[in-house]
Amino acid sequence: MKDALSEMVHLEDYRESEFLIDKTELCFDLGDAFTVVTSKLHIRRNPKTFNCLVSPLFLDGSLDLDLESISIDAVLLPKTAYSLEGGRLAIFEPSEQFVLQTIVNIKPQDNTALNGLYRSRDMFCSQCEAEGFRNITFYLDRPDVMSIFFTKIIADKKKYPVLLSNGNPINREELDNGTHSITWQDPFPKPSYLFALVAGKLGCVEDRFVTSSGRSVSLQIYVEEKDLGKCEHAMNSLKKSMRWDETTYGREYDLDIFMIVAVDDFNMGAMENKGLNIFNTSAVLADPKITTDASFQNIEAIVAHEYFHNWSGNRVTCRDWFQLSLKEGFTVFRDAQFSADMNSPTVKRIQDVSFLRTHQFAEDAGTMSHPVQPNSYLEINNFYTVTIYEKGAEIVGMLHSLLGAEQFRSATDLYFDRHDGEAVTIEDFVRAMEDTSGINLEQFRLWYKQSGTPIVSVSSEYSENSQRFMLTFEQSCPDTPGQFDKKPFLIPIRLGLLNSNGESHRLNTVGDKEIMFKLLDKKQSVAFENISSRPIPALLRGFSAPVKLNYQYSDEELALLSAKDTDGFIRWDACQQLAFRVFREPSNLFGRDTCPQEEILLTTYEQLLSEEDMDPALVALMLQLPGEPLLHDKKNGVDPEAIHRRRETLRSSLAEKLGAKLEAVYHAQNSYQTYEPASSQIGVRSLKNTVLDYLMYTELGVELAWQQFKESDNMTDQSSALRCLVNCSRSVNYARIATERFECQWKHETLAMNIWFQIQSASFQKNTLVRVEELLKHSLFDIRNPNKVRSVIGSFCGNNLINFHKQNGTGYDFLENHIKILNDINPQIGARLVVPLTRWRRYIAPHSRLMRRALQRLSELPDLSKDISEVVLKSL
Repeated sequence: MKDALSEMVHLEDYRESEFLIDKTELCFDLGDAFTVVTSKLHIRRNPKTFNCLVSPLFLDGSLDLDLESISIDAVLLPKTAYSLEGGRLAIFEPSEQFVLQTIVNIKPQDNTALNGLYRSRDMFCSQCEAEGFRNITFYLDRPDVMSIFFTKIIADKKKYPVLLSNGNPINREELDNGTHSITWQDPFPKPSYLFALVAGKLGCVEDRFVTSSGRSVSLQIYVEEKDLGKCEHAMNSLKKSMRWDETTYGREYDLDIFMIVAVDDFNMGAMENKGLNIFNTSAVLADPKITTDASFQNIEAIVAHEYFHNWSGNRVTCRDWFQLSLKEGFTVFRDAQFSADMNSPTVKRIQDVSFLRTHQFAEDAGTMSHPVQPNSYLEINNFYTVTIYEKGAEIVGMLHSLLGAEQFRSATDLYFDRHDGEAVTIEDFVRAMEDTSGINLEQFRLWYKQSGTPIVSVSSEYSENSQRFMLTFEQSCPDTPGQFDKKPFLIPIRLGLLNSNGESHRLNTVGDKEIMFKLLDKKQSVAFENISSRPIPALLRGFSAPVKLNYQYSDEELALLSAKDTDGFIRWDACQQLAFRVFREPSNLFGRDTCPQEEILLTTYEQLLSEEDMDPALVALMLQLPGEPLLHDKKNGVDPEAIHRRRETLRSSLAEKLGAKLEAVYHAQNSYQTYEPASSQIGVRSLKNTVLDYLMYTELGVELAWQQFKESDNMTDQSSALRCLVNCSRSVNYARIATERFECQWKHETLAMNIWFQIQSASFQKNTLVRVEELLKHSLFDIRNPNKVRSVIGSFCGNNLINFHKQNGTGYDFLENHIKILNDINPQIGARLVVPLTRWRRYIAPHSRLMRRALQRLSELPDLSKDISEVVLKSL
């Protein structure tokens, strides 16, 4: 542990680079046995750090680089002039300005970590964020060193007819022995993490986009020939993103060409490399027959996210990796705005909040808790977290609320104009907000510095005589690793007041029915006058701050909020709170008489099922009970079996009592329209399949699911029916037949088979781990492919909590064994799989003991990677 901790990188140790690279010239000679990388770096000393002492030049590299030669200004260096230790290259006495050339051999085909240059089947592909470029050649691999890139790619023309890199192509050559070359120039200085290279036999879908200034931009999506028909949705999403960014943020695209490449072997969803975005195939390819509604919307959001990075990440980039949320949090906020505009803002907000509460709140409460701007890290790959992304986006959202839309837009204009072409900090971003608005955001900066989820407890007082209603807010934040005694946050809280009929009170002399209350102190009150009767407060509308809010609503007040409030988030959240109260009642354990809370929840659901004017997507979300991961994170001393049994009992009880209404809604929503991934149709399918999930607890449900599986013409309905059948103990025969039919139908479609893997791995049935072991031996499973790993191992351990947390510890042993395998193949993916074990302290015995034992055994591996060891050691 001491050795690992000694390698920690600390924010306080940041120093500007002593050297800069003005121009980078790269030549890749791609071969099957090895690839030769020739690098010419035009280097000069940084005038900001210049001193009289002659300091060495240290270049980042890796043990996978086989150095063939090294020269300065075309003169070979003697071995006494440099050293190479641990993959790091040191030049002892560099001059003030020079050209350094290195030639290295690398083996992309052996790079199973998919970090740097690697092979994805017959294609060369790169992934350089965060520190992958050092696996390609020796370089100042840090985000604050920005350079203009010229990239020449040489390869066999028959095997690799398509050769791509950043920027614009400036030269093509036909060479000897059937080879060819293309040279690319990226005119905008960029850090090495934004470098990209792709070479392979690919088809291309092309379109054009005319910018607001009248420039014509060529749009190209490269995929395997068999997938050319699955690019239309991604292309339309790209064009919508480009227009939206011009309209909403005034940001116009800056190159002549924008390219997307779909790759099946990819650790992440996508990467925003300048002008050449590389995507996981799951984030590009779409066809109703193999793509669910959720994936259609996800593709649209990811395409937008990576395109928006062209400004919030590329043109203005991070000074260092402690500023990661500067680009990721800001861009997640931007893509959430875009998705809200393209679809339902209310549904999008609820989905984001649900994800945040389930995943980010859990991270904040665990051993890997860290601020949005971390103070230190061992392996930067471990900090591509929901805290950096989603909580970072919530912080930007609060800035948007505090400044207002108009001033926020002016602030982002200032930020982009002031820092174009620079590597900057979170502080620079917040300062632009201050300089535009005149608001002092010193206290607000604590959101970036302090970890943990703030808790806001609210109490109320009402005086009939004075008709005065007072709310008192008190905030606190639990201790987190390395942080104690937190200072008060600036917490914006949108709120309104309802009367007993659900009508909104006027809150001030202006007549506003909603205000933004700024909680600045540890304890603070706000009073409302001329309130004729005790009101019901609607607190935290729109989830205006990422906090846990406690207010002692009565069950009846929650029911009224769920039915009458003007804010969709409040309505959904009230349903969630009612459901949580039912889970706390022991009467549901063994199906005894219905408790009062269940009666109110039942009545609420009855009203929802009778709604005709509500968005069906919102109704679907309100009908869905809190998931088991969220229920686990709601308490300490978790008993997984008791929680699963209680949730199943409640679902069964609701299904039995609402059976007729559920059936009526199912048939009413069972549209036979031609499929479109439009939000109106998506909402209908969402409600229909939510209702079907309940109906599986009735005799009718099994037949309906089987019929839907056979007759559906789209993947949303087919996969939903399959999931229902697989999870129902009374539909074993149908489940077996449907599973076999699905495999036979879609065995040649990789993305569809990933769904097939996922559904079976997440099944609640008792023998699921045995089935998972069988799936790992399936001819289509490949542990080197991250999508397959996520679909089987990730789904079982992260989503199938009742089977993962078996009392005999077989689920923990299963995960431990496969993390060991991934430690040697792809440590980055292995580290992400460790997360379910890190929460061992929350569980009752024997779970806690067995989970900790698995972590302990992992920590004792002699060759444990930095990625995995950081997560493991922090969790013990």
